[in-house]
Amino acid sequence: MTNLTSRKELAAKVLGVGKNKILFDASRIDEIKEAITKQDIRDLYADGAISAKENSGRKSHVIRETRRGPGKIKRTVIDYKRDYVILVRKLRSYLEELRKQGKIDEEKFFELRQKIKAGIFKSKAHFKEYLSSEIKNELKTKK
Repeated sequence: MTNLTSRKELAAKVLGVGKNKILFDASRIDEIKEAITKQDIRDLYADGAISAKENSGRKSHVIRETRRGPGKIKRTVIDYKRDYVILVRKLRSYLEELRKQGKIDEEKFFELRQKIKAGIFKSKAHFKEYLSSEIKNELKTKK
């Protein structure tokens, strides 16, 4: 069984697999010893004198079906906080103006301030819309 290592290497190159995957038919070793060229190896593979083991394990890449967990998702917290701070300052200054103008009383002021802190309002326009609906509701209840 001499010189079969070089044949095994040649067969591995031709078949595109590793050397350990190459199998020789024991009854046809004399033919395999005579094989010199890549074409000889291809012919012996077609005849069945040389064979290659199948790949074991996963055949193809499996796409991940589950999402990454919350600990892995990177979010820019600073941006969200900055947006919150800008909105809260804007709404609080507007609310202070309304209190100075006498349009809302102290009790309503603190109630609205708590709602601003809770993040109920998405924008100043949303806050104004809420205030106008509140005023309409108060007028209806007084009648």
